[in-house]
Parts: sequence; C-alpha cells; structure tokens
Amino acid sequence: MTAGEAAPLDPALLEKWALFYLERYASSAENLRLVLKRRARRRLGGERTTVAEYGELIDALIARYRAAGMLDDAAYAAGRARRRLARGEPVRRIAAGLAAKGVGAEDAAAAVAALRSDVTDPDLAAACAFARRRRLGPFRRGPSDAAFRQRELGVFARAGFERHTAQRVLACADEAAIADLLADPD
Repeated sequence: MTAGEAAPLDPALLEKWALFYLERYASSAENLRLVLKRRARRRLGGERTTVAEYGELIDALIARYRAAGMLDDAAYAAGRARRRLARGEPVRRIAAGLAAKGVGAEDAAAAVAALRSDVTDPDLAAACAFARRRRLGPFRRGPSDAAFRQRELGVFARAGFERHTAQRVLACADEAAIADLLADPD
C-alpha cells in the first residue's frame, strides 16, 4: 500500500462501523446503508467504482441485521413518530422526516396511522406540545397584544401547523383550557 492509497475495507470494519452507529442511534435499514456508504466513500477517497464494490457487503450486512431483528423499520418508524409528535411536530413533517430517513411508505403510513389511533387529533396535540415547548399562547410569560399574537401565528406557520390549529391553541387562556381542548378537540 502506497502513501496515497486508502486502507482496504473488510467486512469486520464495516460491521464495527454499523454496530457503533446502532449503539448510539436507532436507525432504519436504508439510513444505516447510507451511513455505511458515506463512511466507505470517505475512507476510500470517493472513488465510485470502489465504493460500489462494497455495496454488496453493506447489503449483506443489512440483510443479516434485519434477519436478526437488529433493524426493524416498522418499530423505528413508530418510535420516531411518537417522539416527534411529543416534541410538537405536525404529522406532515413527521411523515416527511420518516421518508428522509429511508423508511418505506408502508411503514411510515402505519406509524402515522398509529398516531391517529392513539390521539384523536395528533396535529392539535403536537401544536399544544409545541406551544408549551416554545412558551407560546397560554404558556407565554407576560401580557400580549394583537401584534404579538400575529407573531405567534407566524411561529406556528413556520413550524408547519395549519392556521386553524394554531388559532385554537392560542385562543386558550391557560393550561387548564389546553387540557380541555385536548380532551374534547371537537
């Protein structure tokens, strides 16, 4: 091996990278595949033909992890969707995030459907969580005026919430009203 050549990749190194990543992060199969390909590309200097050769090793590793139950896209999608809803993200953004992480359409749809079955109105629940986290509406400290309310509506809009949903949350006077709104969203 000369000074300009990268050290070759072997299956043990790929597995070490995969296990290290999975120890730290939950992942979909496609996301892990992308991570491993990116690591291989950096290690090999970006030569597409060389990286493509290792694609078969990566695919075999992913298949083995799926068979062993270490990678489960459906469970990953369901958990990630619940966490993002609790953080206050609207359902549309959650679905887009799952697609960006390489979750298949069926698994993403099942995760979103599970959110809809768990909560009557998941977007309203997310908007309330978002308001609490960002201290908007009934969670705000101090007085507000009409201009301040418009700015808060803008914050909700930039986060991806519909105007109607944001107005319902901002119309609540206090946290008890938020609890009532969530108990009976109609």
